[in-house]
Amino acid sequence: MSDKKTSKDAERDLLAPVSFDEFEKPTYEQWQAEVEKALKGGDFHKKMFTKTYEGITLQPIYTPALHAEAIPKGVYPGAGEFLRGTKASGYIKDSWGVSQYVDDSLPKDANHASLYEIVKGGTIHNIRLDEATRHDQDVQVGASVGVGGTSVSTMDDCKQLIDRFNLKENPLYIETGASAAILLGMLAATVKGAKKQTSDLKGLVGADPIGVMAKDGALHISLDTAFDEMAHTVVWAKEQAPELKTVLVSGDVYANGGANDVQEVAYALATAVCYVRQLAQRNIDIHTIAKSLMFTFSLGANFFMEIAKLRALRVLWARIMEAFGAEEADRAVHVHGRTSAFTKTVYDPYVNLLRNTTQAFSGVVGGLNSLEVSPFDQPIRKADDFSRRIARNIQVMLQTEFELRQPVDPVGGSWYVETLAAELCEKIWAEFQTIESKGGIIAALKEGYPQAQVKAILEERFKNLAFRKDVAVGNNMYANMTEELLDPKPENQETLRQKRAAQIDEYLAGAEADAVVKAQATLEASTTEPGALIGLIELGALQKLTIRQIRKALDAGDIASETIEPITAHRWTEQFEALRMRTEAYKQRTKDNVKVFLANMGPIPQHKPRADFSTGFFEVAAFEVIKNDGHETTADAAKAARESGADVVVICSTDDTYPELVPPLAKELKETMPNVTVILAGAPSKDLEPVYREAGVDDFISVRANCYEILHTLQDKKGM
Repeated sequence: MSDKKTSKDAERDLLAPVSFDEFEKPTYEQWQAEVEKALKGGDFHKKMFTKTYEGITLQPIYTPALHAEAIPKGVYPGAGEFLRGTKASGYIKDSWGVSQYVDDSLPKDANHASLYEIVKGGTIHNIRLDEATRHDQDVQVGASVGVGGTSVSTMDDCKQLIDRFNLKENPLYIETGASAAILLGMLAATVKGAKKQTSDLKGLVGADPIGVMAKDGALHISLDTAFDEMAHTVVWAKEQAPELKTVLVSGDVYANGGANDVQEVAYALATAVCYVRQLAQRNIDIHTIAKSLMFTFSLGANFFMEIAKLRALRVLWARIMEAFGAEEADRAVHVHGRTSAFTKTVYDPYVNLLRNTTQAFSGVVGGLNSLEVSPFDQPIRKADDFSRRIARNIQVMLQTEFELRQPVDPVGGSWYVETLAAELCEKIWAEFQTIESKGGIIAALKEGYPQAQVKAILEERFKNLAFRKDVAVGNNMYANMTEELLDPKPENQETLRQKRAAQIDEYLAGAEADAVVKAQATLEASTTEPGALIGLIELGALQKLTIRQIRKALDAGDIASETIEPITAHRWTEQFEALRMRTEAYKQRTKDNVKVFLANMGPIPQHKPRADFSTGFFEVAAFEVIKNDGHETTADAAKAARESGADVVVICSTDDTYPELVPPLAKELKETMPNVTVILAGAPSKDLEPVYREAGVDDFISVRANCYEILHTLQDKKGM
């Protein structure tokens, strides 16, 4: 008889059930006792529980016994409140849309770049418009060209922009600013002129007037006009382009201002509710409204929080739409995600690739509909072929190499994520109700409430970075002193202005004066017929009116927008970047720097830990750190410090040696170097701190020190 196993035997062994009955199941109390042993006296509740910016306390472990109530029962993807996703098949049948934005300044260049994106794995034409176009302006009134995106002024620009786009296969994603009406009309005329159907248009050509108002502090049109034009785009799309959405609800203005996830979602939901009400007042049914809406959210650095955020969003939006009377299918939210601009850094920018990857990963697991991965050099310059390729390939790899298209809802049933989503739901709903109690998002913004809430979180984020409770690699910790900043590759604005002005002048030269006047008069008279405005804009575009001219005609009789406090965009590391840039500019200007001498006392093992800590601390601001292998006596250390010409002397040794070393060394340093700043590496006890200060120590650096404030003060003292 053969002793070799058959394939059936091997399969049976492989699939044999595994029992863990031999292992005792510890209780939570037993587990906690073991953890407390490992902490060696550390406070369990301080060490093992983490409070987030959302005001949620993350627990060290999530178990069925403690968190079973948070797990919804009998909930399936594609149904109910859509907690587990809006499609029953997840991404198995249809993957999320790969939406890599292009921001080339000229329409033809943007067209080529977007076509290339599709060839290389993209599925959506994501065109980022420049600020002038979003405000219906152009070079003829002195506007800049290409700031933030592509300049589009004429119907000819639209032709160049969408030339050879396969509109049936590849949706558009274009954020238009306060109103989508003019660009939508121009696109419609362009599509018809190419002998194609407007029904081919799909995706988004959308406006978010409240988001723009929150970002800029005002609109270039009144809110009523923006809502009227929004209604026209919705009705037109229902009839002419049923798969095109024209209303955008973006949380980006809040996220880029530093908001936490509760604020971002709550204020976005309040904005969406405002849009629903405004459109309903203009006699648009809830089904049409639901099909017209798209949400956009930033994906931040807290991996599981972002997943939970998207789950909470779907649940809350479903409940809101149910309250408005929407059928189940119309309660599903459509979400476009983008990796966070707030978390991108100028220094050590290649770490942005890692940030992008985890943020994109969380968005996919969270179940968004389309995803935009910003290039790693986003805070520095416009993307080039290389940075766009790397960003795009993150998504391609997530789909094809990491197999994230399956399974459906991979975090479903997770004690941690489900509990987190439930907690987020409660907090978001509470903040949403606060906005509603103030009369809605517009009234709240006029009051300044969201601005104040976002600012408070931003200041908390900056404070945690300053104390290095939060770590931004390459910025507030682990600075690379050999790093050279990426070339910003600034565009020549004058050259762009001249080129665009010549293009527009040439285009307008072919216009018939009488036809232009007639088209302008028609637009000034406007129309109240739902959806008809887009047709009038089409006619104006065909008569060679520019976006600016059309806006001017539509603005006849319009009132000025109200002004509110804007929510300014920030990046979390901007203060530390400014520190380093200030030093580098001073070095370039004066060939000098803040010189930091390490007064290392005793043999290397004695001083090295704090010498290394001090080096990293001061290199954050690009200060010159003067190192050595240690000194035997305080007199030797003081002499070496004087000879170095240092501005700052940092005493580095151990707590046990400090009582003997610090007083004489600090005293001699102050006597012989009256302008020097003496710093002690380490946090002294309460009884020793006054002794050290009396001897001449000016400050202390440790893991509890305000790194930003200390470095900024030293720069001021140097005269930078």
